[in-house]
Amino acid sequence: MLYEVLMVIYLLVALALIGLVLIQRGKGADMGASFGAGASNTVFGSSGSGNFLSRSTAVLATLFFAISLILGAMTAGQEKQGDEWENLEVPVSEQAPAENDVPGNQPADIPE
Repeated sequence: MLYEVLMVIYLLVALALIGLVLIQRGKGADMGASFGAGASNTVFGSSGSGNFLSRSTAVLATLFFAISLILGAMTAGQEKQGDEWENLEVPVSEQAPAENDVPGNQPADIPE
């Protein structure tokens, strides 16, 4: 139950982190505003969106890595179920199949 809850939180944090990174502007984006390309950061005020978006990105990144470590520690001790194709050298059964077990292996009634 805890694993599923952490996976849902992990997914939501990852999506929010992607969204915040896409919203942010690059460091060179303010260069155009200094040459009169328009008002910069009018939505977030005169100080800009750098502080709020940078802090929230840092918090979400920390949560992302912490949940990654927790999920990794939870699954590290579990044994995974062996795959039947993992070792092809050892036969599953020593018995050879009978002639009628394989479809299409029936003798055809061909007149001679």
